[in-house]
Amino acid sequence: MLKIACVVDDDVNIFELGVAAEVFGIDRSDRGIPRNDFRVVTPTPGPVRVSGGLGLPVMVDQDLSFADEADVVIVAPYESCSTDVECSLPVARAVQRAVERGARVLTMCTGAFVAARAGVLDGRRVATHWMHADELAAQFPQLTVERDALWVDDGPITSSAGTAAAIDAALHIVREMQGAQVASTIARSMVVPPLRDGGQSQFAVGPVAEQRAETLAPLIDWIVEHLDEEHSVAALARRANLSERTFARRFREELGATPTAWLTSQRVQRAQQLLEATDLGLDAVAQQAGFSAAALLRHHFTRQLGVSPSAYRRRFACPEPASA
Repeated sequence: MLKIACVVDDDVNIFELGVAAEVFGIDRSDRGIPRNDFRVVTPTPGPVRVSGGLGLPVMVDQDLSFADEADVVIVAPYESCSTDVECSLPVARAVQRAVERGARVLTMCTGAFVAARAGVLDGRRVATHWMHADELAAQFPQLTVERDALWVDDGPITSSAGTAAAIDAALHIVREMQGAQVASTIARSMVVPPLRDGGQSQFAVGPVAEQRAETLAPLIDWIVEHLDEEHSVAALARRANLSERTFARRFREELGATPTAWLTSQRVQRAQQLLEATDLGLDAVAQQAGFSAAALLRHHFTRQLGVSPSAYRRRFACPEPASA
């Protein structure tokens, strides 16, 4: 059971607060998903205003003390995040303590300003809403703002861009701490893709870039259904009725990667699913994922995820229930 503290303050954005509660707070143990100890905390317990002119306060009865024992500290955006230094200082100190003791921190949208004031983003890459990117970069020149990213993972800090990007970042945290199978199950229940591409590569796990495919969408669907087969660029170009040069150019334009790199990423993701949900041997996993040998699977799996297939299985094995 993970301890998750979601920090809010007056004029909190209700959408991002809802994302945190939806991803981490709902009990899905009937589907084999581990429960979390999810709590909403605030510097001063009591009614907390929500943004958007709704006039509906959220009653928060816990102060920031739970954040000091949480495995993950989430900073939900609130209107004074980017402007009111004094208002965000208690939260900034809680974020600083979390990083010092080895916890994960997730900032949503303008929550990145709070983490920046805590000093934990110095020298790191960070994402925020595109409307606030210039302001964040101007206030904190010691960090690097990734303006095109849906989310950025740099050390213990994960930061998301605005609004719906909070879903992507939250699912990334789940994927890293509880496994791809758990993240995929949560994503399915939310009717969202488990991993979206976002303007730049997210190297922790290869993105499901087919969400962006346009003219190549039918080909992408076919490849995903035939990952266990051998695919050359020339053969894929013929299937798309394009020259190799045009195919390679259009593939990069639509999916943000070369055909070879994208295919390898998809095969690693398939291997993750098989390692988590089946007891197949490594040779069989390699074959079904489209790698010619277990050694090739180990190479690409470890290169992309930083952990061997065997270690990944020991940590995240979670066979799907028969009713899945």
